[in-house]
Amino acid sequence: MCLPQNHLEQECRKNFLKQLEINSVRLGLERYIRLSSMNQMLRYSLPLSLLILRLVTLDAEPISSFSLQGFNDLKIRDSNSDFALLGDAQIANGGSFINLTSLASGSGAGQIVYKKPFKFLESNSSKPISFSTDFTFSISPGNGVGLAFVIFPTVELSKVFGLGPFGISEKFDQKFLAVEFDSRRDDNVGGMNGSHVGVDVGSFVSAVVENVSSLGLLLNGGGPVKSWIDYEASSKRLEIRLGKSGTEKPYEPFISYPIDLSNVWGNREVLVGISSSRGNSSQISSLSSWSFRIRAVPSSLHSEPLDPMAPAEEHQEGPRKKSCFLTVLGTLIFATGCGTLLAFSLLFLWVVFFGRHATVAPELPMNPIECKYDKVNVTVDNASDDSKN
Repeated sequence: MCLPQNHLEQECRKNFLKQLEINSVRLGLERYIRLSSMNQMLRYSLPLSLLILRLVTLDAEPISSFSLQGFNDLKIRDSNSDFALLGDAQIANGGSFINLTSLASGSGAGQIVYKKPFKFLESNSSKPISFSTDFTFSISPGNGVGLAFVIFPTVELSKVFGLGPFGISEKFDQKFLAVEFDSRRDDNVGGMNGSHVGVDVGSFVSAVVENVSSLGLLLNGGGPVKSWIDYEASSKRLEIRLGKSGTEKPYEPFISYPIDLSNVWGNREVLVGISSSRGNSSQISSLSSWSFRIRAVPSSLHSEPLDPMAPAEEHQEGPRKKSCFLTVLGTLIFATGCGTLLAFSLLFLWVVFFGRHATVAPELPMNPIECKYDKVNVTVDNASDDSKN
């Protein structure tokens, strides 16, 4: 027998809907799996990036650092303290700041010194030394000298400081670096006007000097001023920034001065300090915060060898090989991480912009239904019909 035509259409429709439902569910599951995988990959991409950044910057660990945001707990007079106050310098206002100069004393100069020495060039290492420091200070109105951030070789401190400019002894004959914040004009040492910043290398005649009026500042106005000083051994450059206290660190340096401090002192130990002198005036210089950080720069980031003609020392082979290995390893891991993140990003964009259009089920093949046709023979017996009649 042959099935009716409408019955065949119903069976075909049911089969089509069933296949459509199955494929829709399958398509939905595949998309869910893709999105879930993408979420998992994105979840672990940030920790992976942080790990890569950590490995790349592994060799830039700080060697020594401190941060003084007040001086209340600073045991300056303790012989084991990392700091020393010299001359007129004293803690004031319950530890809120340090007065470097004072009207109560006749010396007119004072200093704070960080007593832990360091070297800009280690004899057993190929890593040059960089530093960053920032401090907040205020200078009262008057015709005083101002203050200076000073780097000097490790000698007896009494030989360094005295009644000279910025509290540095005029008899000090060692190499020094001073970033001066001068509040008076002195043509003999390259002063511009009553508010300028200068860089002094080995003498008080400034190698470079800039007027702070271009920044809208007045050094001896009595208000707090913040300075950021950075030395990058890789570029051999000293950068000085200046701004009002509480403002962000400026992007562009106020002064950028090329200098290789490893050539100034070699592998000799140096100290850092902040020194001030009021001269014959009643000017008071105060310090309310000071941070300092020393860090080693990987040799691979250094612009050029310190001495290209010098033969390699046997005892330097180990550190150099280790540094080279870490550099290559960090570069490979960084490149792999960047490639992985790029692949994740492309896959995510594909899912967002193209994956959502795949919700329409593709055209499905129709499964045929067999219909059997049987031939039926019908015989009519005319004789029997006649007999009945």
